[in-house]
Amino acid sequence: MIRDVEHEAMPREDLEALQLRRLQAVVERVYHLVPFYRRRMDEMGVKPGHIRTLEDIRLLPLTVKQDLRDNYPFGMFAAPMDQIVRLHASSGTTGKPTPVAYTQRDLETWAELMARSLAAGGAHRGDIVHVSYGYGLFTGGLGVHYGAERLGAAVIPVSGGQTRRQIMLIQDFGPTVICCTPSFALYLAEVGQEMGVDFAKTKLRVGVLGAEPWTEGMRAEIEKRLSLDALDIYGLSEILGPGVAVECLEAKAGLHMFEDHFLPEIINPTTLEPLAPGETGELVITTLTKEAFPLLRYRTRDLTSLNYAPCICGRTMARISRFQGRSDDMLIIRGVNVFPSQIESVLMETPGVAPHYQLIVDRDGQLDTLEVQVEVDEGAFSDEVKQLQALAQGIQRKIKDYFTVSVKVKLVEPQSIPRSEGKAKRVIDKRPH
Repeated sequence: MIRDVEHEAMPREDLEALQLRRLQAVVERVYHLVPFYRRRMDEMGVKPGHIRTLEDIRLLPLTVKQDLRDNYPFGMFAAPMDQIVRLHASSGTTGKPTPVAYTQRDLETWAELMARSLAAGGAHRGDIVHVSYGYGLFTGGLGVHYGAERLGAAVIPVSGGQTRRQIMLIQDFGPTVICCTPSFALYLAEVGQEMGVDFAKTKLRVGVLGAEPWTEGMRAEIEKRLSLDALDIYGLSEILGPGVAVECLEAKAGLHMFEDHFLPEIINPTTLEPLAPGETGELVITTLTKEAFPLLRYRTRDLTSLNYAPCICGRTMARISRFQGRSDDMLIIRGVNVFPSQIESVLMETPGVAPHYQLIVDRDGQLDTLEVQVEVDEGAFSDEVKQLQALAQGIQRKIKDYFTVSVKVKLVEPQSIPRSEGKAKRVIDKRPH
């Protein structure tokens, strides 16, 4: 269902004219209100008046996550604090989160785009939406929540965890839409099977699943086991949260990006040169309407391609193909972003371990697992078993506190982790692809 026909099915020529007007306005805004962008543009000899066509976006500076860290906490904001009504944050690699801000109008935009996303899956007023994304600083739970309410649906704000209780609520409350990570959807199916639940007898009709990469095979498994249509949704906190792009129920063939609010590009992650439609590279996004925290040419690190062919659903907006990986070393474990450097910072603060470690990513049933293998130093290795167990448990607790995700910690003897003369191989991914 197209919720906003005026924008979602806009003729391409009209859409690009709207994008240009909004691009010019946001460039003007950040040049005058964000010292970082003014400095970068001045260094490049670029003024807002140089942006005369959409192609001129290439004159503008790229923005990377490190820029957000360097301007921590509020240096990238384009609105004063008396206009900011919400702060969220994404995980950071140095112990500090990356804060993101919203004005009241930003929240209205977010709610509307999430309502559009849910509508793309056939959701409507009268539906009951079961939200299993985490609430709090993570943008998932509240983003979906306000979108469902904007749509006129009822919301069950369950958040994560308590799987058996969630299954009970699915049976008793009769939600028709579920929003969660793909791995949690499969875990629900697994636990439901243990409980003797037949999901075909529930009222679930569609799952809007995101926050981690997943495959077509995983979609087929989820649809079969939960008896619903499973759709992919994409977003990132720095750009908005969930609601940047979504699959439609009619095609399930790429995620429609809401191009009236976001301008996408695909670049070669090495040369930074633009790539043609259909070519695979790194997705770069410019926010066109955000007030509190606008970003120019933000490098998402996600590898994909853009398809501008009209869709059978009637939407004219570009579609993102299924993501093929990342141009950096970030892992996504059960919806949580984890960088090896973050694990390293926890390990290096722990007495008794050496600076040599590997992260083993695997899949147990339908859930991703992470094992941290770390060498103990020579002195600690001679300790009693109880002391070594306490050391491993202490590291596990620190990582759980930091990431809100459980990992297994395995202490290994000195010199047992392979050394490299080049870049150390920190991650061993054993998951089936």
